[in-house]
Amino acid sequence: MSKPIPAFETGRMVRPDGAVIHYEVAGEGPAITFAHGLGGNHLSWWQSAPVFAQRHRVVTFSHRGFPPSTAPGGLADPTLYAADLLALLDHLGIDRTVVIGQSMGGWTAVETVLAAPSRVAGIVMACTSGSFDYDHFDDAGVKAWRAAAPQAIARLVERGIHRAAGARMAEEQPDIHALYQAIDRLSFGLDKNEVGNRIRKMRVRGTADAARIACPALFVIGEEDLLICPRGIELVAGTLPKARTVVVPVSGHSVYFERPTLFNATVQGFLAEIGWE
Repeated sequence: MSKPIPAFETGRMVRPDGAVIHYEVAGEGPAITFAHGLGGNHLSWWQSAPVFAQRHRVVTFSHRGFPPSTAPGGLADPTLYAADLLALLDHLGIDRTVVIGQSMGGWTAVETVLAAPSRVAGIVMACTSGSFDYDHFDDAGVKAWRAAAPQAIARLVERGIHRAAGARMAEEQPDIHALYQAIDRLSFGLDKNEVGNRIRKMRVRGTADAARIACPALFVIGEEDLLICPRGIELVAGTLPKARTVVVPVSGHSVYFERPTLFNATVQGFLAEIGWE
């Protein structure tokens, strides 16, 4: 008889400024916390959270301002994401966790480990460099990507394709692409352009900060990513003491959503490597 699927429990945590953080938790074992990207919320991890909850205590949450979480004035201030996550870990009685951050969630992962390194056993950076700046490397590959990406993104928008999903997902998995769009629409009313501008302003971390991240790190890179430069992610990963990269071919910005079986296996391998099982 197969093991029953772990049941997720829903909760809400109120922050001192009035923000309400929605979260879901399931499973037992070493903790894993999933931090979603700009186009998502806690539901984004529907293909990963139940899998890992078989052997881990899994936490998914929606960043402040991303429904059903709330934020004062409706402003999803990303400078507060790390403090929110640390408060959530305290709320749940979790001393240490691996943080898996996708795109914007990579900012949360980086800022959390820098703020409280003893609380983070490892980070998985899914199609993200987080708050690390890769333009300062003055790399030809990054420059070429920056020159080409805006036009490619504009073509996606013209075709009604979500930029964080990409043409390949839309064409090969139209149902999954539609679900991605539907999850994004749950944040109707949130000014995501403003949130995006704010996280870009936070992209100031460099090699000195990278040297402070002593925990193991895995960078999962989508070969066809148009939102976060694949070459830039590689350059940033090379500055962390205990980082490695995995490049996923024929995949865009949302490997976890587009290639979930491969993504989950890659993360499981990383967890085994660091003894977080």
